[in-house]
Amino acid sequence: MSAMSRIEREKKAHELFTRFEGNPILTADRWPYAANAVFNPAAAQLDGETLLLVRVEDMRGFSHLTVARSPNGLTDWTVDREPTLTADPTSHEERWGLEDPRIVWLEEQRQFAVTYVSFSEGGPIVSLAITKNFHTFARLGGLLPPEDKDACLFPRRFGGRFALIHRPIVRGEAHIWISFSPDLKHWGDHQLLIPTRAAYWDCHRVGLACQPIETPEGWLIFYHGVRSTTAGQIYRTGLALLDLNRPWKLLRRSDEWILGPHAPYERVGDVGDVVFPTGATVDKQTDELRLYYGAADCTVAVATARMTDLFDYISASPQVDD
Repeated sequence: MSAMSRIEREKKAHELFTRFEGNPILTADRWPYAANAVFNPAAAQLDGETLLLVRVEDMRGFSHLTVARSPNGLTDWTVDREPTLTADPTSHEERWGLEDPRIVWLEEQRQFAVTYVSFSEGGPIVSLAITKNFHTFARLGGLLPPEDKDACLFPRRFGGRFALIHRPIVRGEAHIWISFSPDLKHWGDHQLLIPTRAAYWDCHRVGLACQPIETPEGWLIFYHGVRSTTAGQIYRTGLALLDLNRPWKLLRRSDEWILGPHAPYERVGDVGDVVFPTGATVDKQTDELRLYYGAADCTVAVATARMTDLFDYISASPQVDD
């Protein structure tokens, strides 16, 4: 592929995603039980359907997770009549609810891994549950100490070790890290993966968006970046590429954001100016990626892009020095 100029790359970044004309696709006023907001869904494909595990905030301000299913991933959603995964009343770590899940299929274990945030007085921590059917779950508990969020496992091991992307707060700084474990219980070899960038759109905070997406060229990583302004914080989405067999090696990173708050349902809500992706699906036959995201911390929306276009763009983005 020929090299792109900065102006050409910025134009392409702006054109990568198309918002679904039926957005928002899930809203609290159409939920089967009382809810303040529905947002930040994890995504998976199961039994020929698209499955979203949606964060639902109740009228106390606490969150739980509920499954919504669609035959086409866009319309005709069927939502569980009751919460699917709620806080364990015996767990101090989950006292104030469960938030922001991500899903991967662990081929070796033949199960889905759901990472989510447990919230209590000690702060947010990354927790893990395993399921085959999204009806019953085996909780494995907290993985790393607080404060930590925005986490997801990779779907396979590297050198016999599981790998986890997460966002701890270290010395008050909010960067994306990667850590490794032989058994999903003991974690170490912590490495900084994607830092914030001074003066850029992602200068104040970054965190993983949807689950890592494996491709022959490497792992596509969508991430959110935050910039604080006099009018408040703006949450936008960027793209990065990790080495396929050494995911701790960042190869390329977009200078530009590729999806930011623009539509009214993204700009106005409980938290305005927020586009917060947490799930994606890929149709290899049609070359389409669907990115599911929370909009303004109120509703669920979806935007689509061609995988070919995403690779053209990230391939033209700056290489990252070792």
